[in-house]
Amino acid sequence: MIDLHQIRQRFGITGNSPLLNREIEKAVLIAPTDLSVLIMGESGVGKEAFPRIIHQNSIRKHGAYIAVNCGAIPEGTIDSELFGHEKGSFTGALSDRKGYFEVADNGTIFLDEVGELPLATQARLLRVLEYGEFLKVGSSSVQKTNVRIIAATNLDLQKAIRNGKFREDLYYRLNTVPLNIPPLRDRQDDIPLLFRKFASDFAEKYKMPAVFLTDDAHPLLFKYHWPGNIRELKNIVERMSIIEPAREISAEVLQTYLEFPETDHLPVLMNSADYERHTFSSERDILYQILFDMRRDINELKKLVPAMGKIKSQVPTNFSHPIFRHSNARELKDFIDEEPVSDIAEYVEMKDVDESLSLNEVEREMIKKALERNKGKRKDAALELKISERTLYRKIKEYEISD
Repeated sequence: MIDLHQIRQRFGITGNSPLLNREIEKAVLIAPTDLSVLIMGESGVGKEAFPRIIHQNSIRKHGAYIAVNCGAIPEGTIDSELFGHEKGSFTGALSDRKGYFEVADNGTIFLDEVGELPLATQARLLRVLEYGEFLKVGSSSVQKTNVRIIAATNLDLQKAIRNGKFREDLYYRLNTVPLNIPPLRDRQDDIPLLFRKFASDFAEKYKMPAVFLTDDAHPLLFKYHWPGNIRELKNIVERMSIIEPAREISAEVLQTYLEFPETDHLPVLMNSADYERHTFSSERDILYQILFDMRRDINELKKLVPAMGKIKSQVPTNFSHPIFRHSNARELKDFIDEEPVSDIAEYVEMKDVDESLSLNEVEREMIKKALERNKGKRKDAALELKISERTLYRKIKEYEISD
C-alpha cells in the first residue's frame, strides 16, 4: 500500500487532487524498474519533484542523481556537457572532461526540457537509450554507461515531430512510461492549500505575519486560469507578503495581482468567445486605424493648404459588416456616419473637436454610459462591457470617472 501522504510530505508536494495522486502512485510503482520515463505538463506544475520520487524509490537511490536543464545549455556546448570531451577537441578544450552520462553511471539522469535538444544531440541520446553507449566529443572510443533516463517537457512533442524538430524514434524510447502532471486550474481544491503554505513559508522567511484571504477573495483563485501554475501562485504570494501593508487580502487587492485577459484599447468591443474576440479585435483595430489615419492626414493637409476647396468624405458608409452589429459599436457609426463637408476647416468644426479626439475619449464615454445604466455597480458594468473588474477599476481611475 502506497502511503501518499508520506510521499507528498517527503518531496514537498502540497495538495490532495485525485489527478495528482494518480501520477504520484504511477511514479512510485515504476520506480523499482529501469524503464525510461517521460514527464509531461505545463511550465510551473512541479514536474521536477517526480524524477526525485522515482530515483529515491529505485534500486539506484545510492547512485548519482543529476538534473540537467537542456534548454539552458547553448547548442554549441550541449554535447560536451552531456557526453564529455577530449583535450583539444575544440577551442577552449584545455583538458579532458567527463560528461553527465559518465558521472551519473549507475544512477539517474533527469533531462528537463528535453524538447529543446538539437537534432544531432537527440541522435546521440537515442544511442545511449538503445545500447548504453556514447562517444565523447573529439573521441573515437565508445564508452559504456548504465544510467536511467527520465525526461520532462512542456512542449507538444507530437507537434515537434510533425515539424521535424524532434525525432520520432527518440520520443517512443523516452515515452515508455508517460506521466502527465495536471495544471493548477485542474486542481482547484489544492489552490487555497498552496496559498496558505506559501504564505506561511514567506512569513517565516521574511519574519512577518502571514497574509490571508478574505471570503470574497477566494472565488478569484478558482476563477483565474493560472497560466504559470504553481510557480505563478508562489510568486504572487511572495510579492503580496512583501508589498502589501495589510495582512488581510481582499478581492480588490488580489485582483491587482491576477492578469485576467484584457485588451488595452476599447475593451468594451471585446467579444466573449476567444476566437471571435481575436478576429473582431483585429477588424476593429484596422478600422479605427484607418479612421484616425484619415483624421491625421486631414489635419496635415489643413496646415499645408489652408484653402483646399471641397473634399468629399471617403469614409465607407456600408455598416452591414458584423462589427457594427454590436450595440456598443453604435458610437463608432455615429462618429463617421455624417454628410460630406465642404472643406477641411468645416470638417474639424463640425466635430467640435480637433486633434484631441481619440479612442480614449470614445472609450471613456462608453464606460460612463455603462456605469449609468448599471447605477454605478462596477461589477455589473464590467460584465456588460465584457472586461474584467480589474480593467474597469483601472480605466475609471485613469479617466477620473466618478460613480
